[in-house]
Amino acid sequence: MAAGEHEGDVEGRRSYFVRTYGCQMNEHDSERIAGLLEADDLVAASTMADADVIVLNTCCIRENADNKLYGQLGHLKRLKEERPDVQIAVAGCLAQKDQDLVRQRAPHVDVVFGTHNVARAVDLLSEARVSGPVTEILAESEEFPSALPVRRDAQHVAWVTIQIGCDNSCAFCIVPSVRGREISRPFGELIDEVRRLAADGVSEVTLLGQNVNSYGRDVTLALRGANGAPPADHPADVVWRAGEAWAEGRRTARPLFGDLLRAVGAVDGIERVRFTSPHPKDLRADVISAMAETSSVCEHLHLPLQSGSDNVLAAMHRGYTAQRYLERLEAARTAVDDLAVSTDIIVGFPGESEHDFAATLELAAEARFDSAFTFVFSPRPGTEAAQLADRFVAPEVSAERMERLRTVIERSARLGNESRVDRIEEVLVEGPSKRDPGTLTGRTRQNRLVHFASTKPLRTGTYARVLVCEAATFHLSGELIEVTAPARHRTRIPVAAR
Repeated sequence: MAAGEHEGDVEGRRSYFVRTYGCQMNEHDSERIAGLLEADDLVAASTMADADVIVLNTCCIRENADNKLYGQLGHLKRLKEERPDVQIAVAGCLAQKDQDLVRQRAPHVDVVFGTHNVARAVDLLSEARVSGPVTEILAESEEFPSALPVRRDAQHVAWVTIQIGCDNSCAFCIVPSVRGREISRPFGELIDEVRRLAADGVSEVTLLGQNVNSYGRDVTLALRGANGAPPADHPADVVWRAGEAWAEGRRTARPLFGDLLRAVGAVDGIERVRFTSPHPKDLRADVISAMAETSSVCEHLHLPLQSGSDNVLAAMHRGYTAQRYLERLEAARTAVDDLAVSTDIIVGFPGESEHDFAATLELAAEARFDSAFTFVFSPRPGTEAAQLADRFVAPEVSAERMERLRTVIERSARLGNESRVDRIEEVLVEGPSKRDPGTLTGRTRQNRLVHFASTKPLRTGTYARVLVCEAATFHLSGELIEVTAPARHRTRIPVAAR
């Protein structure tokens, strides 16, 4: 191998590797970063060690995300010493919040850029090659990441960002600081994007936002004007910005998420529509109706609870009570037949008493969650909760509570899965099982994971009917009955290194 060459070189082209930490919004941004790099003639490397450009797209929601990043940067320092031409970039929420600390702790990083300037990734890397390390953090987004080129690993599913930022003020959350104020994309732009995805063979889309069911509130407020007068905009522009239903209706200032669900669900070729995450205080009747009446919207609702204690919910600034949460949940279950529900719960929020935690356990049992993301409270600098150090719950107490909560959640998850035994489920094939390549995996409309055998290979993105034979806490096992629809997307042909 010639000097300066390495396994990542493909016909003299530079290669890249993107590692993502955190939520679906970060995954979505990473797809856009990869798309920009490929548009700049880079190719994907199979491993981080083979890459010429390494991008770490970061999260700052929990403390262990910081630890993972700086641990990885420590390993990359040695790679940088061995191959000085390797470029390392840190992007995302942690970069937005702690750009100076990243520079201090990892001076070997070439580029630091935040959540609002993903579009500048290639330009910043080019600038750093000429002028040295670059840091650029913008206060607001220049454009939506969804408008950028994309490189998706899975070609049959896609994320669609419908808004960026958040206007809520949850005491534990750093998102408003790193993602900015809530801005909704134009309605027509979203429908056009979904149509393009469907034409490319995508059959399942997930609508993304920090609070999806407030989507469009800012748009309709702007269209109504400060004095509440009807908009003077051209009718076509109103339809583009807010959709036909709003343009032809009463034109009150309101969220548009229910309208969006119906419109996305009506796009030819889209078989499944998912969304994350709604805020319980904004789960409106029109959204529930749209879920019930739009056949392609999946029977799955992720509704973050965070706590079952009214005292803790008030301290968190969540804007609802435990009873109100249960009422919204019951309304959704009444309207949407066979609805599966998942949630987020934080254990050990500052000041949480044993009585408060008992209320969380009680509500979790009553709600019968099918799954839950459970977290021990982690103080994030810059949030209100991080300033409540005198009320922090002892780590050993939080750990013990977490185990009790997991017992309740896993019991309801297992019961929910057991209720599917002997039923035939529609499954969207995701590919071979990681543990057993001879077994296929897929997901039901309720987002339940299913393992099943097939005598012939099935492409990822194939729809099939599977008889559920066994149930475990976190998955189902079954037998293939029939293929109902073949995958429609084009197969990506990987470029192999020579």
